[in-house]
Amino acid sequence: MGFNCGIVGLPNVGKSTLFNALTATAAAQAANYPFCTIEPNTGRVGVPDPRLAALAEIGKSVRVVPTSLEFVDIAGLVRGASKGEGLGNQFLANIREVDAIIHVLRCFEDGDVTHVEGSVDPIRDAETVETELMLSDLESLEKRLLAAQKKARGGDKESVAAVELMEPIVTALQEGRPARTAIPKGEEEAVRRLQLLTSKPVLYVCNVEENAAAEGNAFSARVMERATAEGARAVIVSAAIEAEVSQLPEEERAEFLEGLGLHDSGLDRVIRAGYDLLGLITYFTVGPKETRAWTIVRGTKAPQAAAVIHNDFERGFIACETIAYDDYVALRGEGGAKDAGKMRIEGKEYVVKDGDVLLFRFNV
Repeated sequence: MGFNCGIVGLPNVGKSTLFNALTATAAAQAANYPFCTIEPNTGRVGVPDPRLAALAEIGKSVRVVPTSLEFVDIAGLVRGASKGEGLGNQFLANIREVDAIIHVLRCFEDGDVTHVEGSVDPIRDAETVETELMLSDLESLEKRLLAAQKKARGGDKESVAAVELMEPIVTALQEGRPARTAIPKGEEEAVRRLQLLTSKPVLYVCNVEENAAAEGNAFSARVMERATAEGARAVIVSAAIEAEVSQLPEEERAEFLEGLGLHDSGLDRVIRAGYDLLGLITYFTVGPKETRAWTIVRGTKAPQAAAVIHNDFERGFIACETIAYDDYVALRGEGGAKDAGKMRIEGKEYVVKDGDVLLFRFNV
C-alpha cells in the first residue's frame, strides 16, 4: 500500500531544495531558473515516530523499521499552465497521480533568487496555482458532464448518478471554488476516481528565511490565515536550514536545531502533516528480529490491516492479539500486558487504532 504527496508551487519557491532535504539526496536539481525540474523526482522517507524506539527497547529487537511516505517533486507551475504554458500539461498530469498536494509558498525576500511573478506574495502565488488546477479540472469535468447528461436523458441509471455527482462540483469550479469544497457526503471514493486536481487535500508549506524558521514572518502569517479560512493545514519551514540539517550526522542534528531555537526539524513536521493529511495511522509489530511500523488508512478493520503485511494474513485471518501502545510501554511488553489483562483478542470487525501493537493469528 503506497501513499504519496506531490510537492508543487511556482518556480524558485524552494520545492526542489525541500525535496532534496526530505530525501537527504541531491536527486532533484535545485537551480535558480524555471523548469529545472522537468521529470518528477520521487523519494521515500521514513515517518518520524518516537514510539518505535520505546517498543524496540522493550522487545529487544535487532532492528527498527519505520513506515514511509513517498514524496514527488513536480516541476514548477506557471500562470497559463492549464492551457499548456511552460510545461503545463505534463506537470498537471503528474499532479493528477498523487494522493495529496504539498504546496510550497515562497515567504522570503532574496534579491538573488528570481521570482517568476517579479515580487514576493504567497497568497497571489497560492491563487495562481489553484486557479490553474481549477481551470484544468473544469475543462475536464465539463466534457464528462455533457456526455453523462446526454445518456441520462435516455434513462441510463449510471449516467444519472454521474450527473448528480458532477453537477455541484462543476458549479463550484465555475464559481472559483476547488472541487474539495463540493464533494457530496459519502461520495468521496467516487470523486477520487474522477482524478480531479482540486479534490486532493492540501498542505501549505511556508518557506521562510533562516531567522524566521521558529516563529514565521508576515508572509507566513497571511498563509496561516488563508489555511485557517479554508480548513486546510500549514507548516513553517526554512528549506535552506533543512538542507543543511539533512547533511549533518544524525547525532548532531538536534543540537544544531536547538542552536536556532527549533525544537524539531521542519521536515519532520512536513512528513507528519502529510501523513495526517492522507488520514493515515500506524500500528506496530514487535519481536526479537524487528520492531516495525505499518501504515493503514484510519478506519481500517483488522483483516485489511493484516493484508498490509501479507495478503495471506487477510485471507486466513482468525483474530489478532491487541495491546494499546501506552499499555505495552507501561507494562513493559506483552507478558506484563497479559498479566494485567490489557491484551485483547479482537476479531474481523475490530477497527485498528493508531498505536496498536498487533500479533495476527491466521491459517492459510
